[in-house]
Amino acid sequence: MEIIEDGSDALLVMNRHTYLVKVKKGARFHTHRGFIELENLMGMPFGSWFTSNTGERFVVMRPSLKDYVSKFSRRTQIIYPKDSAVILLWSDVHPGSKVLEAGIGSGGLTVYLAAMVADTGKVYGYDINPESLETTKKNLERVGLLNRVELRLGDVTHVTQEEAVDAVVFDLPSPWLAVKVAKNWLKSDGFFVSFSPTIDQIEKTVIELRLSGFVCIEAFEVMQRYYKVAEGATRPEGFPHTGYMVSARNSIE
Repeated sequence: MEIIEDGSDALLVMNRHTYLVKVKKGARFHTHRGFIELENLMGMPFGSWFTSNTGERFVVMRPSLKDYVSKFSRRTQIIYPKDSAVILLWSDVHPGSKVLEAGIGSGGLTVYLAAMVADTGKVYGYDINPESLETTKKNLERVGLLNRVELRLGDVTHVTQEEAVDAVVFDLPSPWLAVKVAKNWLKSDGFFVSFSPTIDQIEKTVIELRLSGFVCIEAFEVMQRYYKVAEGATRPEGFPHTGYMVSARNSIE
């Protein structure tokens, strides 16, 4: 696949540094290892190697959704890819799914949900902050997925049911207060997933799910440990914990 036209997005990979750029005629991109004439990348296949003006080698890749999300403009902390992947699996989101997402923040998870539901599905994204909605809108436009999402300003705990959805996904300060909303929105056996940073949040959420007749309730965290690899000196780095999740299935009497 080639970088064929003016305005194409490209990911520059220079050692451990990555840069998401828009390839334009006459444009120059500056890095800590020299500058790059972006016009020189046009017409070349993704995966090609180039050098900066200082001779530093870099490779040009086609950006993935993960690359876009990691470079998104953001007002709040986004849900990390490892957690987003688990949320997609535990909520069983697939082409045609209808999903209620509340607490969209900067839209990091919204992008993955929109990609999964395809053109036949829909994501209803709620947030109480209009600036968050505007940031998410711009990020969705950047990846061409805005048409699959309806962004709505409001507190989801005060929203009445509009249509049955297949899954609800919450990233809220008090997710237990939204369990009854989930019950009203969800199809009879729909999926519930909530992401929270603290133990007491998942405790209150699980208790409310039990009282509300949900089943298959699970509370867990996802650990991902990176390693710095060097011959004779490979070792783990970073702290693998990011937050906790609660998942469940709806049921009816």
